[in-house]
Amino acid sequence: MVRVIAVNGSARMEKGNTAFVLEPFLDGMKRAGASVELVYARRLNVKPCTGELFCWHKSPGQCYIEDDMQKLYANLRKADILVLASPVYLQLPGEMQNVLNRLVPLIEPILEFRDCRTRAKFHREVRIAKIVLVSVCGWWEMGNFDTLLRIVEEMAKDMGCEFAGAVLRPHAYLLRQESEITKKIVDAVRRVGSELVNSGVMPKDLLETICQPLISEEEYRNDLTMSYLKLKNK
Repeated sequence: MVRVIAVNGSARMEKGNTAFVLEPFLDGMKRAGASVELVYARRLNVKPCTGELFCWHKSPGQCYIEDDMQKLYANLRKADILVLASPVYLQLPGEMQNVLNRLVPLIEPILEFRDCRTRAKFHREVRIAKIVLVSVCGWWEMGNFDTLLRIVEEMAKDMGCEFAGAVLRPHAYLLRQESEITKKIVDAVRRVGSELVNSGVMPKDLLETICQPLISEEEYRNDLTMSYLKLKNK
């Protein structure tokens, strides 16, 4: 059985647009037979990494900070797929960044030179073979995902595992407006989750369906202007 751990970094947790996209994705994985655990970064008591690298130099694989990461480490070591779900802020929500920084104990303190870069890799007992990004943003352009996409892709390379791709939904708030096109997008999200478990890949055509525009860029900018004028006139 494929084991999946998903970390939702949205400050709004179940109520956010991140959860609205992540839920059918994980449902598709479950339908394909995967065991799925979902955690919310905001609900975890995770302290910032102190940067002392105790987990590398003094006791490899062990973090001396006693908080909720200790339980998460045990479950992460058994997972086959790690799903990172986050809205686009300037980069990442603070709680999510703390979780990512505290993943260092899962990485061997042995550096290698791969793809023209200094890299590392997971400890042998860590089973994670794929990392997936699920992300939403409020803005219209797909380019708003570039920074977050690069962070997760580079992280996968540094950990020596596969970046399996990203489920991206721009102007995600419009996905809640029920219509034939939004139903099609949600269904595509569910199918992508199933395909990842069944075949190990997320079909490109389904990913393109998920991120397709729901309104034109001109309509979006007109909506922004009207919203600004309403706020200004209050």
